[in-house]
Amino acid sequence: MPEFAGELPIGEPVWNAIASVEQIQRQNRGIDFNLGVARLSLYIIAPNLIRVRFSPTGEFRPRRSWAVTPKDEEWPIVAFDIQETANEVIIETDKIRICVQLHPCRVQFFDKAGRPFAQDTGLGIGWRQLGTDKSQVACWKRIETEENYYGFGERVGLLNQKGKRFTNWTTDSLDYTMLTDAMYQAIPFFMALRQGVGYGLFFNTTFWSRFDVGVDQPDILRLETLGGELDYYIIYSPEPAEIVQTYTQLTGRMSLPPQWALGYHQCRWSYDSESEVRQLVQQLRQRRIPCDVIHLDIDYMFGYRVFTWNPRRFPEPQKLLSDLAEDGIKVVTIVDPGVKFEPQADYTVYDQGLEKDYFIRRADGKVFHGYVWPGRAVFPDFLRPEVRQWWGDLHRNLTDVGVAGIWNDMNEPAMNDRPFGDEGGQKIFFPMDAPSGPDDERTTYAETHNLYGLMMARACRQAVEKLRERSRTFVLTRSGYAGVQKWSAVWTGDNHSLWEYLEMSLPMLCNLGLSGVAFVGADIGGFAGDATPELFARWMQAGMLYPFMRAHSMINTKRHEPWEFGPQVEAICRQYIELRYRLLPYIYTLFWEAATTGAPILRPLLYHYPEDPKTYELYDQILLGSSLMAAPVYRPGVEKRLVYLPAGTWYDWWTGESYQGATYILADAPIEKMPMYICAGSIIPLGPVMQYVGESPFNQLRLRVTPGIGEWTLYEDDGHSFAYRDGACSTTTYRVYLEDTQVVVEIQARQGQWTPHPRNVIVEVVGKGEQEFPDDGSARRLTFS
Repeated sequence: MPEFAGELPIGEPVWNAIASVEQIQRQNRGIDFNLGVARLSLYIIAPNLIRVRFSPTGEFRPRRSWAVTPKDEEWPIVAFDIQETANEVIIETDKIRICVQLHPCRVQFFDKAGRPFAQDTGLGIGWRQLGTDKSQVACWKRIETEENYYGFGERVGLLNQKGKRFTNWTTDSLDYTMLTDAMYQAIPFFMALRQGVGYGLFFNTTFWSRFDVGVDQPDILRLETLGGELDYYIIYSPEPAEIVQTYTQLTGRMSLPPQWALGYHQCRWSYDSESEVRQLVQQLRQRRIPCDVIHLDIDYMFGYRVFTWNPRRFPEPQKLLSDLAEDGIKVVTIVDPGVKFEPQADYTVYDQGLEKDYFIRRADGKVFHGYVWPGRAVFPDFLRPEVRQWWGDLHRNLTDVGVAGIWNDMNEPAMNDRPFGDEGGQKIFFPMDAPSGPDDERTTYAETHNLYGLMMARACRQAVEKLRERSRTFVLTRSGYAGVQKWSAVWTGDNHSLWEYLEMSLPMLCNLGLSGVAFVGADIGGFAGDATPELFARWMQAGMLYPFMRAHSMINTKRHEPWEFGPQVEAICRQYIELRYRLLPYIYTLFWEAATTGAPILRPLLYHYPEDPKTYELYDQILLGSSLMAAPVYRPGVEKRLVYLPAGTWYDWWTGESYQGATYILADAPIEKMPMYICAGSIIPLGPVMQYVGESPFNQLRLRVTPGIGEWTLYEDDGHSFAYRDGACSTTTYRVYLEDTQVVVEIQARQGQWTPHPRNVIVEVVGKGEQEFPDDGSARRLTFS
């Protein structure tokens, strides 16, 4: 546990165990159980969604403004039955049965077939006092035989997280490894799956918390928090998709990003001058490597002062960004939370924040100081609405000159060591007793630490949507909490240019996706260190699948532009970046699905094949949506790799060769090839290659169809404005099925108010030929022999 949150005692003081139920009281949406002074409440939010709250004192904390939405009482009232006996209370919905044992009190969940899940065991619920101002509450649940665990937000390692301990505490995880615990994101949510049974659990606490998934005891799951009460939601479903959909109903879903944000991003710490940026863009365009976005790291600022431009490095930012826009390039600038401590220096951001009392203060009233890139710095209290408004308005200094996206970094918040000679050079952290939040829900930093990056991203998102009211803006954050997907995309922070980090990236991104965060990515090539040509080529192949596709590199390391690795690697990078752009109609529809249902864009195989136990540990293959599967190469020198094909027929993306699952195959994987497959009954829309989104009218749509039974709905809008919110969008549903020896493709009439640019549609059925016709939005039926 981080020292700044306080070490927990080991074994002492002794846990107080939950007692027997003394009184039961039915409420409109659930039941209260009185246990002497303590209180347990169950709320039936939906047929598959139950909230469990326990307080040792009998008093629950008031609802916070940052809590899940909608409120419990805003959900439709759910019908449920209650049966009471001398020993238990049974609550039954259309989906599940909850049994509350009374002597002693234990909460047990069952599906309609009577199979148990999330069963209280051992002490059930316990609590203990840790000093005069800190209490700990925990819950013990049984790990069922063959149960596997996924999610937990941003986590290192492989896909299945069983047998690990996870701390939920946002942390600057510089140089993280396979053994790192707390990471940049703190998302206390997981899903547990076994054949036929699944559930998700959202631990609804922003205080320091921890999951122990079978470490102390191999068959026990323990939840613990320093929040003083237990509060969690149980989401039942054997289908991972339904679990994620219900979880994102609680915590929110992303809004549609601009389509250019789905293109290729190029970044370095730092492209540190206007001339260097211009040369970079010139190289991209001359070499015909598609790219939409250049990121500017901290050196574009004047002395690392946020919301400023360095007058020597970037003397004319507005002209620069205007010129880049003519080349189809958008610019994303980094913004850190640390404001340079600079009294009497006419630094407006510092002066305004101090005058308005917007910076975090210690419990003794003194403004807190930490040390980051500008040196001594102060930090806004983003929990306060007026501070978020002020901070958001400051982004005008960037958007007014043409900045199209904001990259929030160092917002765990991260701080450097105090410089030697300045009080000893020791490590410093935010004080846990520092006041935080607005007057009507004033609390301490112990409760809001995990929310700091989330609220910074919220301030940014809400501001730029007003400042750039005609155009969608891309927002990226390193730190966040549950629900971060509402405000920002996420990347996995400071990885390394090592094969292990390439291997780890896809399970990390999948577990984030299973935790509700769909717009995710890892730095292609690795941030720290020097990628080898082979590593960069393989990483670009895998990175083509990332929802957020950005190559990045650290100062004083090898540059990570594709041409830095020689002609062969440059050609491989061009091929896969071009494939990314061809797939944008498919990927953009997946983003629409994420915005409407919460579905991840990048998915582990278990997401669509939860009945297949072979997918439970399968971390090195990935699904982009439901149809396209890839098996990236993670090791040097590998030219063949084992690929598992789940049940059904699968078609090789490159050759069209068919395979029958469920089986393993040995796939060819020379350096220029990443094995990719399409499942039977798939319809994948493809566009033309462009150097950037919107370079030319989208005058051809190709549908790659595999024989079988399936359906796909293509979503379209203008890709950049907010007009889709008022109905300026359209959908077209395509179906494929078999009639005797023929493959039939049906195209339904286009629905919606948006009409695409005139174009032809080419329907290509793998192994059967293709047909072309003008797309007038009408229904059609095509047959292929």
